[in-house]
Amino acid sequence: MTTTRDGASWEVAVRAESALGEGPTWDPATGRLLWIDILNSRLHGFDPATGRRTLRRTGQHVGAVKPRAGGGLVLNLRDGIGLLDPDGTFRWLRHEPVPGRRGNDAAVAPDGALWAGTMRYDEATGGGTLTRVTGDGTAQPVLGDVTVSNGTGWSPDGRLMYYIDTPTRRIDVFDHDPDTGTVTGRRPLAEVEEGAGFPDGLTVDAEGCVWVALWDGAAVRRYTPSGALDRVIGLPVPRVTACAFGGPGLTDLYITTARVGLDPAPPLAGSLLVVPDAGEGLAQPAFAG
Repeated sequence: MTTTRDGASWEVAVRAESALGEGPTWDPATGRLLWIDILNSRLHGFDPATGRRTLRRTGQHVGAVKPRAGGGLVLNLRDGIGLLDPDGTFRWLRHEPVPGRRGNDAAVAPDGALWAGTMRYDEATGGGTLTRVTGDGTAQPVLGDVTVSNGTGWSPDGRLMYYIDTPTRRIDVFDHDPDTGTVTGRRPLAEVEEGAGFPDGLTVDAEGCVWVALWDGAAVRRYTPSGALDRVIGLPVPRVTACAFGGPGLTDLYITTARVGLDPAPPLAGSLLVVPDAGEGLAQPAFAG
């Protein structure tokens, strides 16, 4: 256990060498923390109660994994949205490959729709998208001028949506209509200053504060609903990718990291870290498909 500069203590949950660890998600039905290694096409599972780990190869680059309401998982893959049934059978919900593009981060809205982001492998400006996908596979384009679509999350009342397009260095906020799933009024909540890294994944806690992982920033930050920075958790690796609350009480903050592009890579780069009792997370809805 190591104490950070804000007094929190981080631990190694799973020592790993993920090239691009991403997308931590707590699955309450199984009591597991799920996360992915995008570039190695791997889906990881970890049961903190027993220490048991699972690994599944996805066959192509995978940007996100989320639990489904009826059991199984939904995957944001290179070539579209895939479903893993409880028996392990794979099938496509939306198969729409675009050369040079892959799925990236994704999140499930309060109404059970999947908000799935994409990006180009060369990170070309405006080459990515953000799309709302309902349980029956219907897709509604939301943003079409995105570069690296990343963290997405909702306020406790569902009326605000937070979003990160990493190169902008901003955490943006939209007004969100929970009844229709539409967003309006995009505006900055906060901006990460030069030299502090780039905003990547995010999660929202029960107080409505937004936790943001900093790529090349070696930290997770928490911003209040007004955009004020009130916590910084320093970490032993530069490429911090995403964070999510997990554990039985949703009080432990799990953090994914990456080692891609680091030479030499720090010993813990690519590992899954955890900050016990970091706060109180929000129960996340399952995908309705």
